[in-house]
Amino acid sequence: MDTKQSALVTLSLLCLLTGWSQELTILPTADRKEAGDGDSVMLECRFELDKTDIGPLDIEWSKTPNDPADSPIIVIDYSGDRTYETRLEDMKGRVHFSSPDPKNGDASINITRLRLSDSGRYHCKVKKSPGSKTISITLDVMMRPSDLRCYVDGNHEVGKDAMLKCSSQGTPPITYTWTRQGPSNLMPPSAVADVVSGTLKLKNATADYSGDYACTARNRVDSSQCVVRLSVTSSSNNAGKIAGAIIGVLLALLLLAIIVWCCLRRKKQKTYEKEQPYEIREDVPAPKSRVSTARSYTVGSQRSSLGSMSPSNMEPYKTHYDRLATNDVEYLPNHSPNINPSYKEYGQRAEERSQGYNSMSIV
Repeated sequence: MDTKQSALVTLSLLCLLTGWSQELTILPTADRKEAGDGDSVMLECRFELDKTDIGPLDIEWSKTPNDPADSPIIVIDYSGDRTYETRLEDMKGRVHFSSPDPKNGDASINITRLRLSDSGRYHCKVKKSPGSKTISITLDVMMRPSDLRCYVDGNHEVGKDAMLKCSSQGTPPITYTWTRQGPSNLMPPSAVADVVSGTLKLKNATADYSGDYACTARNRVDSSQCVVRLSVTSSSNNAGKIAGAIIGVLLALLLLAIIVWCCLRRKKQKTYEKEQPYEIREDVPAPKSRVSTARSYTVGSQRSSLGSMSPSNMEPYKTHYDRLATNDVEYLPNHSPNINPSYKEYGQRAEERSQGYNSMSIV
């Protein structure tokens, strides 16, 4: 083979190789996307076809599963000039192609209302026989700073250090920045801020440090802000407040003691009134005893009732009854028992009782 023939063969091979190189290609794009929860994101996948690509166009978006042993999860696909929506329950209605006609070279997709679970590795595969290409994009869905809270911690008196704190929830890293609001927006010269912990320390605070302070929490996707008011007061005012609080507590305790004392006194008075009718009064004289006209006496083993004996039955016991009657002396009230009545009075009483006994009849 001469030199000319060798040159022709080489040119033919170059042309052949050049022709094969004009196959389906996917344009370069970013291999990582970051977005905040609740936002929307577009995963780009643009391609170009060659005239030699004559087969049907197939586009498939898939996601790498958490377990590498599992098969890829189909997110959305396009085949036969028709779009097939996602079969994932948590992504239904949130994934669609960016272009109304993907076969024109735009296979990008949009994901709306992003969730943290949407994070992962996505793959775009474009196939048109005999060409086929695939690119991969990593999506990071981040939680924006939320539940931001600003507050004053510790003392806020003149001459002491005041501490302002700021905290939030979100995907780290989160940085915190403090600013002062109002006419005097300059930070105090003794202020020391920590961008990681979110604290602002004001050393040796003065009354001029009082005002509104704003904290801004920021991560890679978003930022959030809160405001706290600082009031630096003198120690005399605080002493007055403490003294007032102590006096209030003492008055409350005194009022409580008075209420308890009144309740106990009232309860004791009710108990005394309930028990008073049953008490025995020693200063009241006992009632006078009434002399019974009928008495019972026991003579030997016989018991006789004077009210049921006849005069005839009284004879054997008359002498005994006369003796008993003379001994039955009743002392009148308010008279001294040491004064003995005369024998005549005893005789008269015995005779009267004897006559009374004789006049009784058997019932």
